[in-house]
Amino acid sequence: MMRKIFLLVIVFGFVYILSSTLLKNKTSPPLPEKQSQSKVKPTKTNSDVGLTSVVYENLDTPWAIVFLPDNKLLVTERKGTVRINNKVITDLPQVAEVGEGGLLGAAIHPDFEKNHFIYFYYTYSARGDNTLNRVIRMTLENDRLSNEKIIVDEIPGASNHNGGRLKFGPDKNLYITTGDAQNPSQAQDKTSLAGKILRMTPDEKVSTYSYGHRNPQGLAWDEKGQLYATEHGRSGLQSGLDEFNKIIEGKNYGWPTIEGEETGNGMETPLLNSGANDTWAPAGLAFYNGTFYFGGLRGQALYRIKLVNGKPELKEYFKNEFGRIRDVVLGPDNMLYISTSNQDGRGNPKLGDDKIIRVNSEKL
Repeated sequence: MMRKIFLLVIVFGFVYILSSTLLKNKTSPPLPEKQSQSKVKPTKTNSDVGLTSVVYENLDTPWAIVFLPDNKLLVTERKGTVRINNKVITDLPQVAEVGEGGLLGAAIHPDFEKNHFIYFYYTYSARGDNTLNRVIRMTLENDRLSNEKIIVDEIPGASNHNGGRLKFGPDKNLYITTGDAQNPSQAQDKTSLAGKILRMTPDEKVSTYSYGHRNPQGLAWDEKGQLYATEHGRSGLQSGLDEFNKIIEGKNYGWPTIEGEETGNGMETPLLNSGANDTWAPAGLAFYNGTFYFGGLRGQALYRIKLVNGKPELKEYFKNEFGRIRDVVLGPDNMLYISTSNQDGRGNPKLGDDKIIRVNSEKL
């Protein structure tokens, strides 16, 4: 019996030593990599990314989306707040959120990395509660705004039709859209700042670039440096006739004398209009890969325009899915970024509104 026990001890001991040796020499599997803290995971191509994803939510009527050189995302909210990566960095007290007015457009200087200049367009109340708009320049450093300087002042304003889009063109000039401030005759008045597209040169001199506009809210340039704009047509009981225009310096775009397909002496007819029975209420405009994209407020869609032999072809996406769409910009990742405007008093807010949504145009 003792002999059997002795043999079993020897066998088990041998097995233990052998298994320990094998385990020691076996290579351990690599630990899993730590997951990135970024909301947007880096990808090699846009084909790896889904069609849409929510970047930020629970905003209050975001109006302009601007990407900074370090890829941070700056957003203006109509009530007067400025956010960077969804954190409020300031609340501009001079802003008056009146109807469609408030803190609207924003644009960074082409030499931002050197001068840190950023421009804003906002509505304010002046003498006797008179509603006006202005363009200012501020300095943005370390997520702080300072040194406000007025660039254009006393742009006519109202509860509706304030324009408000700011965009720097490939010529390094700043382009500014203004509305007719609910006084259509001002669009044809060359002495008025209302109903115009203005241009500011690098030395901050401002002049009228085009006139005869009702309420333009989108600006974008094609690959040849040609400017295009979206513009709100008539409203009220007679809606529709929203416009997509090719903008040429010095030209008259007809409001309120001509609309839709109408022509007039010395006046430009739009490349495309929505027709009398459809309303886009077009807002932000972006250009990417030979195609224009713009947001529809009342249209509640993302619209795409392709120029085929100079003729525009229109297609719509996300009809009634996200509600009112305000801004559309091209991000540094060649994705489209759109903002909803369902908290502006004219929409039907859903859980999480308002939002910044990333759209992969390659999958449209």
